[in-house]
Amino acid sequence: MSGSRTKFYLDRQNRKWKGVCSGMADYTGLEVMWVRIGVILLTLAGGFPWTLVAYLLVAWMANERPSGLYDTPEDAKFWQGVRTNPTRSTTEVRSKLREIDRRLADMETFYTSRNTQLASEIESLR
Repeated sequence: MSGSRTKFYLDRQNRKWKGVCSGMADYTGLEVMWVRIGVILLTLAGGFPWTLVAYLLVAWMANERPSGLYDTPEDAKFWQGVRTNPTRSTTEVRSKLREIDRRLADMETFYTSRNTQLASEIESLR
């Protein structure tokens, strides 16, 4: 992987003009249609020269999204969550790892404890 997954990139694959709105949608996890409508409404509401200048500056300064940045759509959703709320993401990962650790400890306890039924089954196989 050649790029950071928490960085803003232009999305040239889903672009209409330069890829800024689709890049913002990818970064935030919003639907690209709503980002485009928001930019149009902001422009029509009186921000005409400034929204165009900001759009062109972002298009000039941002890098293109590297190909293969996300392995799966679930991977893309995970990294969008990390960008929007890193604390919640780390908490979710910790809770998943705690659950896996608890399940492994239960399995270890089951197989290492004195289990007469399991021992008799193993003996019958010999």
